[in-house]
Amino acid sequence: MTEATGLDDDELSAWRSFVEMHHHLERHLVKHLQRDFGLSDSDFEILVNLSEAPGGRLRAFELGRATQWEKSRMSHHLSRMEKRGLVQREASDARYPDVVLTDAGRTAIAASAPANAARVRELFVEVVGPERLAVLKAASDDVLAALEQHVDACEGS
Repeated sequence: MTEATGLDDDELSAWRSFVEMHHHLERHLVKHLQRDFGLSDSDFEILVNLSEAPGGRLRAFELGRATQWEKSRMSHHLSRMEKRGLVQREASDARYPDVVLTDAGRTAIAASAPANAARVRELFVEVVGPERLAVLKAASDDVLAALEQHVDACEGS
C-alpha cells in the first residue's frame, strides 16, 4: 500500500502521526471552547482575528483572506455571530461592510483566549519543548512557503 502512496513506511508513519495529533489536539481544544465558553472554533477564529485588528475591525474580505473561508461561509457565520451579539457589520467607504467586534465579543475573547492558550501551553508547547518547538516552527514555515508556491502555480495555470 505504501508504494501506491509514494511514501515509505517511515514517511507514512510520520504523516499519519502528525495528522492524528493535529486532529485530536484541535478537537480537544474545540470541545473546551464550546463547553466552557459557548464558542465554536469558527467563532474563536473570527474573534481572534478581530481582536488583533486595529480598532477591532476588519473589512469582510480581509477577514475572509485571514481565515481562508469562502464568501458564503463567512457571510452565514457572521450572521450567526451577529445574532449572538459578538460582532456587528457596519457600513464603510468600501464596497463591503466592516466587521466589528462588539463589547460582548471582546468579553468572549478576553475570557476564552487565556484558557485556550493555557491548554495549548500544557498540551503542546510544554510537551514539545523549546528545541523541538523551534524545529517545528521552521518546518511549518517551510511547508507554508511550499504551499504558497503551489497555490500560486495552480492559480497561474
